[in-house]
Amino acid sequence: MHARAASKLVELTATFSSDIRVGHEKMVDGKSILSLMMLAAVKGTELSIEIDGVDEDLAITAIVALISNRFGEDE
Repeated sequence: MHARAASKLVELTATFSSDIRVGHEKMVDGKSILSLMMLAAVKGTELSIEIDGVDEDLAITAIVALISNRFGEDE
């Protein structure tokens, strides 16, 4: 995951109180830009998202929307 996408994801995930984990081979803190960048998730990598907390439904909806919108970037 490149820096801009990771930054936008962290900016979003930080607004939720739930624990958020993202990964493919290993799961990392979805609120840590360094952890997300170290995933080395290139375009096309399937990521898993685990969310646990009181606002988990809102969090997953917002994260899916961000990803579906290609992090607000052109292709």
